[in-house]
Amino acid sequence: MEDMLFYDRMQFAFTITFHYLFPQLTMGLSLMIVYFKWKFLRTQIIKYNDAAKFWMKIFALNFAMGVVTGIPMEFQFGTNWAKFSELTGGIIGQTLAMEGMFSFFLESSFLGLFLFGEKLMGQKLHFLTGFLVFLGSWASGYLIIATHSWMQNPVGFEILENGKFVLNNFGALFSNPWLLPSYLHNQLASVITASFVVASIGAFYLLSKKHNEFGKLFLKTGVIFGLVSSVLVAFPTGDLVAKNVVKYQPVTFAAMEGIFETEEGGSEIVLIGQPDMEFKKLDNKIAVPNVLSFLTYQKWHAQIKGLNEFDEKDYPTNIPGLYYSYHIMVGLGTIFIGLMGIAAFQLWRKKLYTSKWILWSIMFMLPFPYIANTTGWYTAELGRQPWLVYNLLRTSEGASPTVSAGNTLFTLLGFIGLYLLLGMLFLILAGKIIKKGPELQNL
Repeated sequence: MEDMLFYDRMQFAFTITFHYLFPQLTMGLSLMIVYFKWKFLRTQIIKYNDAAKFWMKIFALNFAMGVVTGIPMEFQFGTNWAKFSELTGGIIGQTLAMEGMFSFFLESSFLGLFLFGEKLMGQKLHFLTGFLVFLGSWASGYLIIATHSWMQNPVGFEILENGKFVLNNFGALFSNPWLLPSYLHNQLASVITASFVVASIGAFYLLSKKHNEFGKLFLKTGVIFGLVSSVLVAFPTGDLVAKNVVKYQPVTFAAMEGIFETEEGGSEIVLIGQPDMEFKKLDNKIAVPNVLSFLTYQKWHAQIKGLNEFDEKDYPTNIPGLYYSYHIMVGLGTIFIGLMGIAAFQLWRKKLYTSKWILWSIMFMLPFPYIANTTGWYTAELGRQPWLVYNLLRTSEGASPTVSAGNTLFTLLGFIGLYLLLGMLFLILAGKIIKKGPELQNL
């Protein structure tokens, strides 16, 4: 049973991690495409229009990869996690169906019109199609995170005699206090990814002395969007998400922060340290006294419960993984703010385009927002374990009892091989688009 559950979780973790490499770019990039198109309508400067069309090609490629890698996850609900689907399908099935029927079709339909319908529709309608692609993309994220938020903080439901969860308050699903902070935090994180991708390609063009005008445009736009979104991810959205964890999942918060024992007189914030699960302490830690209490409760001496206050059977199942994921996410977020702040300062001084060390730094930072987003989701998912529905349905109770560990391992290896090929194909196609670059065209 333990092997079966391990491979079920590994397969879903692998497929969803690979899948989310693509939506995290498309959601943020759709906003920036709308910005480029809006700037063109306002200024009639053609490079903005060509920038919008160039990035929509990258968007379309990511969108296609997101669809291909997202479909297998839907099937896993009926194979590896059939019991979970049977018990909670009356609730999560609604939001997932709405995401597929409304958001996905809105996004995909108007994506085609944006790519191929500019001359037929005219510029204002072309802008509208881009805006609807953005709306569909962000609505899709909203409905997915509504599902996730219900699993983290179940509301508006009742449990029938047969153990099935049914919704008795549809409005509660979308007024869940967990939902809005998580959604805004996630969407702004996707804007960070898009900002660094756009700025990185701009830096690459400037360093390689190709497409200089577009390089400057992409770099400037990416830095501005990146600085604003990096700050907003930390505060207020990240702060609100953390406060929700403290309120609804205090044992998770203690594990995230590495608090093994309740500290009298205020909790320190740990900058560096390694969890020692045998002796239940942090090794080699560097910490600042009382700061965590202040950030959490705005009181320097507020008490935060440690893991010693909770039953061990309710501990997150992988405390070191949760701790490291959280600290990697926070650490990278701090670096993003610092780098984009310096770049914005150099932009204000009109020295950004010639500051080679900043251009190289931004270019080589391209993969790190993906890492930050991934560890952010790992923090949320590892923090909820050992529950599928927090405090109500354990992960071990949601797995399919008839799917063997061997079958799951075999299909996991198949996914790894297939996704490796898909990833290589994506990099080749994206590389060709970037190498060719955008070109100024007459309307």
